[in-house]
This record gives sequence, structure tokens and C-alpha cells, in this order.
Amino acid sequence: MKYTQLGRTGLKVSRLVLGTMNFGPQTDEADSHAIMDAALGAGINFFDTANVYGWGENKGRTEEIIGNWFAKSPAHRDKVVLATKVYGNMAADGDAWPNHDKLSALNIRRAVDASLKRLRTDHIDVYQFHHVDRRTPFEEIWQAIDTLVTQGKILYVGSSNFPGYKIAQANEIAARRGGTIGLVSEQCLYNLAERRAEMEVIPAAQEYGLGVIPWSPLHGGLLGGVIKKEVEGGRRAGGRAADSLANTTIRAQIQAYEDLLAKHGVEPGEAALAWLLTRPGVTGPIVGPRTGEQLDSALRAVELELSEELLEGLDEIFPGPGPSPEAFAW
Repeated sequence: MKYTQLGRTGLKVSRLVLGTMNFGPQTDEADSHAIMDAALGAGINFFDTANVYGWGENKGRTEEIIGNWFAKSPAHRDKVVLATKVYGNMAADGDAWPNHDKLSALNIRRAVDASLKRLRTDHIDVYQFHHVDRRTPFEEIWQAIDTLVTQGKILYVGSSNFPGYKIAQANEIAARRGGTIGLVSEQCLYNLAERRAEMEVIPAAQEYGLGVIPWSPLHGGLLGGVIKKEVEGGRRAGGRAADSLANTTIRAQIQAYEDLLAKHGVEPGEAALAWLLTRPGVTGPIVGPRTGEQLDSALRAVELELSEELLEGLDEIFPGPGPSPEAFAW
């Protein structure tokens, strides 16, 4: 495994991030623990989750699965850089009282303590804001975070799904207040088929020293060889990938992508991950394996070197928007 610094911090993290959103809803606890064992054994030390994972009446279940894994092998906790998120409403369905969601100081305090209990740990390494809260001022948010850092409950803070201007606003206010060092990472939607983050989000992250953590690196499976799987095994795409392939223009684009990779002898899913690892500012993509085989494929991507010819071909098929403001102005 290869490692890098998380943004401007001294924290060393693996170039792949283990995403755990499938733990509980799609992968049972025993298999989830096996995947975490394999990931840690392969050198992945950055684990990402969120308080709402498990979803619906099972919100919090994913954190509990991770906490049970730590309880079985306490030594694992010191090896893992643990990240979770706050924003979604954690009240029981049908009992959604005010102040049980978003980023008020009250909810942040409540959510941290609840996550610590589920995760069976005394601190969270990277505590991430899962979404922008348009109602809560950053002065209030940072005051709450300063208290939690002082208490030793969290070490670093990151954002997720923030636009570039909110990254700037958050860190400018943090700098004016002193205390916390501000945001150190941004977790955003970014992959070959969805490159809008290159316009504002990634430049802002680079300017303020945030590590970029792309989620959905295979764009809901669309970049994982869906057409090839259809042809070879009769496995039709489902969900968002199926909806996308119903568009003839997108299907032709994905076919060109798979044909290019076949020419170079590279597996589509591995190429999509390897491409992200070449992008400026990217710390590492989040991979959410449901099986050990999917984890093995992701691990191969770390060692995959993409030729200049292949990179140019990928840019031709999936051209990015270009830097701002030139992307939308003269």
C-alpha cells in the first residue's frame, strides 16, 4: 500500500479509503469484519463511515458494526484513521424532533457522543460535516469543534459535499477565530464521468490545503465494466448505471471507454480508480467493497500505472470542464 499526507496535516493515510456504507444494509456483520480484516492486512488504514449509515430504522448500524470489530481486536483501533460524519437526522423514524440534525452546536455535541458510543472508541480522528448547513454560522460550528478538540473527542475536521466557496468561508472564519486549524479534507463526488469538482471544489481544496477524498469513484458502477459484464455474463446493470445506459449517448461513451481499456489490457474498474490517483489534490478514493473480490480489485488499482496514451484517450472520452473561470467565461 502507498501512503500520503492528508492535506496539509502530518497525518499519513492510505491511497485507498475503505468506505463502509454497505456494511449492514448489503453486507452482514461477519462479512463486514472480514473485509475490514483484509483491508487492514493490505495496509489500508483510512476507514470512512457516517452516523446515518445503516439507513432508515437502522441508522447507526454501520458504526456499531465497526465498533464491534474494534471490540474484538482492540489493537486495530491504533492502526486505523477513523472518519465519520454528522448532519443527517438521527432521531427514530416518526420522532424527528428539532435539533436532531444539521450542524448546530447542540446537535454536533449530541452526535459526537452517540458516534463514540457506537464506534466503541474514545475519539474520532476525522470528523466530517456531511453537508452544508445553510442556517448555522461557522462561528458556532467552530466553537463547538474547539470544545470537542479540547476534550480529546475529535482530532481533525473535514467536509463533504461542500462547494468551493463554503470551503473558503469555513477556513477563513477558522483562521480569524484561531484555535482549530479548520477543514483538512473534502469528500466529494468525483470520477471520470463526473468531473465538475475540477472547476471550483478541488482548486479551493488545494488552495486551503485540504485532501480530496472522491466518493463514487465508479459512478454507481457505470465505470466498472457494465457493458462487458452484460455481454460476457448476462449481468444487466441496475440502479443509476442502468438509468444512465438507457441514454444512447452515454451508452456510446461507456462503450468507447471499455473498448479503449480493452485495447490496453486494463480492467475498467481498476482504471477508474487508478485515474483518480493521478489527479492533483486527490488523497485517495473511497472504495466500498461488498465482497473480498471487489477489495482485491481495488487494491490492484494502487499499483496500476496508466500510460500517457491511455490518459489522453480517457480525457478525450470524458473531457473535464476545465479550470474556472475559463470554463464558463472568457
